Amino acid sequence: MSRLQRLDWPDNGTPDLPPTFTLAEAEGRLAAVRGAMAGAGYQALVVYGDREHAANLHWLTGFDPRFEEAVLVVTEGDALLIAGNECLAYTVVSPLVMAGRVRTGLCASLSLPSQPRGSRRLWEWLDEAIPAGARVGAVGWKWYGAEELPLGADPALALDIPAFLADPLRERAGRVENATALFMHPGHGLRARVDVDDIARLEFSNHMAASALKRMVFALQEGMTDFAAVEAARIGGLPLGCHVTFAMGDTPGLSGPVGDRVCRGVPASFNIAHWGSNICRAGWMARGEGDLPASAAGYLEEFVFPYARAMSSWCAMMRPGVTGGAVWAMIDDRLPDRFGITLNPGHLIGLDEWMSSPIMPGSEIPLASGMAMQMDVIPAHPGWGSTRMEDGYVIADAALREALARTHPNVARRCAARAEFMARVIGMEVPESLLPLAETCGIIAPWLLDPAQVVVL
Repeated sequence: MSRLQRLDWPDNGTPDLPPTFTLAEAEGRLAAVRGAMAGAGYQALVVYGDREHAANLHWLTGFDPRFEEAVLVVTEGDALLIAGNECLAYTVVSPLVMAGRVRTGLCASLSLPSQPRGSRRLWEWLDEAIPAGARVGAVGWKWYGAEELPLGADPALALDIPAFLADPLRERAGRVENATALFMHPGHGLRARVDVDDIARLEFSNHMAASALKRMVFALQEGMTDFAAVEAARIGGLPLGCHVTFAMGDTPGLSGPVGDRVCRGVPASFNIAHWGSNICRAGWMARGEGDLPASAAGYLEEFVFPYARAMSSWCAMMRPGVTGGAVWAMIDDRLPDRFGITLNPGHLIGLDEWMSSPIMPGSEIPLASGMAMQMDVIPAHPGWGSTRMEDGYVIADAALREALARTHPNVARRCAARAEFMARVIGMEVPESLLPLAETCGIIAPWLLDPAQVVVL
């Protein structure tokens, strides 16, 4: 029988600082990229990045453009990172650049409007780096299926990079194809698996986001503005993976603070996301069911508790070999149409808040050890509003768990403590293969003005 129980949210201590991105890691990733290039038949790979779409570039090099664009050209024997006026000096954050494994070049056209343009043009750099007539793979941030394109169009030729890069590439190369899936595909993408150092970084990010969200939730008071609520989070200095949201009442869910004041009897949702984490909750500004409007009657029994039980089943399925289609079917069965779930019930997360997902209708892509999974199942109802338990996890087989315990024993210990809390206190099904990354994992507190009341199963 599901119920509410008053309990303390867990606190397993502050993680150690995350491990730095080393030259050895970067060289290994560059070698993997060259291997994937060769396997796909590309003579060159061009990786595009900007402020919103920096994950692939950063994963490979450790460099991300701050407010400009950047282009990385990789061939069998060369790698050239082209940056704008202000980011060129910043490229030294990349261990590959510092070690001379990647050379750099200035293209002022990648800079902000009206800045000096006295440098080589982009097409001149491309002419130097890419053999004429080469088959080129272009990496942006998404790829396309035939059903998204005009009848007869070739999905391989549908590029997701700006025209100022695509046009000179097409002039220089024999064929330019969308190669983004080499990095981001949930089944075989180079970024779709993480190692033990990545897990430590993800845990640090999830801790930072979860701690900020907890501070915000426990500071909520009637009459405070949404700006004051977000200020109470004391968000740390990690880069944001997406915009901080805080929405109450009829304000659209992706909105940030707008000046609304906390009052009883309205639904609310909010999130804090850093690179590698997104901690999100939804509930009601209430201290109990008596604060809800009549239209929300039955919120706990008919909406929150079934959601919590389905999320327990979701955790139970996070094991290597379970197909993404099976997870989709389970959620579709346990949370039918009245729950209003429209997106994939779970996805991969990286520096980008949503990388891709193996969980799709009929998907035969198996969940695999090393997948960093976001529990992102978003119900919505016109009367009940929403509820949420969105946190980060890693699926890890015995070998990966043993490697984590050897390399980062404190990370392994905290993950085990969180799993024990979820199983023993909350009553969720947590397999050995699931590593919870945040202290908020397992926590649903539907009454946001009294968050010590937590759903237990």
